[in-house]
Amino acid sequence: MNSIAKLSQNVLIAAIQQTASDIHFSPYKEHTDVFFRIHGERIYHTSIPIPLYQKLLSYYKFTSGMDIGEMKRPQNGTLQHRTHHTIFDLRLSTLPLTTTESLAIRILTPMDHTPLDQLFLFPNQLNRIEKWLRYPSGMILLTGPTGSGKTTTLYALLQSMMDKKSFQAITLEDPIEKDLHNIIQVQVNERAGVTYDTGLKAALRHDPDLLMVGEIRDKATAQFAFRAALSGHLVISTIHAKNAFGTIRRLKEMEIEQADLEQTLIAIASQQLLPLHCHDTLPKRAAILELLDATLLNHSLQSISPDSHPSFQSFQKLRRKAYALGFIEKAHVHWMES
Repeated sequence: MNSIAKLSQNVLIAAIQQTASDIHFSPYKEHTDVFFRIHGERIYHTSIPIPLYQKLLSYYKFTSGMDIGEMKRPQNGTLQHRTHHTIFDLRLSTLPLTTTESLAIRILTPMDHTPLDQLFLFPNQLNRIEKWLRYPSGMILLTGPTGSGKTTTLYALLQSMMDKKSFQAITLEDPIEKDLHNIIQVQVNERAGVTYDTGLKAALRHDPDLLMVGEIRDKATAQFAFRAALSGHLVISTIHAKNAFGTIRRLKEMEIEQADLEQTLIAIASQQLLPLHCHDTLPKRAAILELLDATLLNHSLQSISPDSHPSFQSFQKLRRKAYALGFIEKAHVHWMES
């Protein structure tokens, strides 16, 4: 193994051992700082000289399928890192700077051994979501910022459904982050003409019971996904929104008609990850969810904030409850509020 490959190996091993979700390479004039994102916190790891970073950057670009000679536009690539027992999928992204490029690596942790009931801080929230999945058609949305665990939840829910009953389930993803058993997974590849829109059209010809759209990113995908739900399919997807109520505003910005929202939307789950107060060497996190369904959802669709309803558990209420039960530290009660 040459020195650059060895350096790459050392950085990746250190990141995985510290349960990092991302690696950031931040270049300056004479050196590049390397940071790990660990449980939401950006933590300094090391610095490397610029000449060495340039070689490492070229190595990553080559091994992940990027164009080494292209430095003036952003690029994306994928790579696998193998340990003795596990394969980690890596998503690499470059961003052009004045004289070089920055690099970010997302580490996609295998979720084969993540029990569904251990993802959520409050089990009753999982029970509500599982009831939504019994609907024969309609739209279920998981929302939250990048890194909030939406995809982990989505995969775990899908696999749990398939383990209980046989469905014709099809996913459209960019990228496919984990191989799922007995599920048809389609990789979105816009260069090859496989967009979310064209992929959805093709998927509908395969008689699916359930469609999973990795992410609703634009108006065209949103409108087609809702049409699929209106035509008698159960559609599950993710979308970026600050909270559950804000998701409805995002959908209206994407020009989803009020009537379609009322007829199609089953529920919205907005997710945040909380660092748990525990005695292990490494901190752990669990999800809390703002849930909109039934009456709460109907009121929200009429632009009535769910905060006024006594049964609605907002993120703020859930954090206070988590603190009262000893799950989190006091500093996290008002965490992420703005």
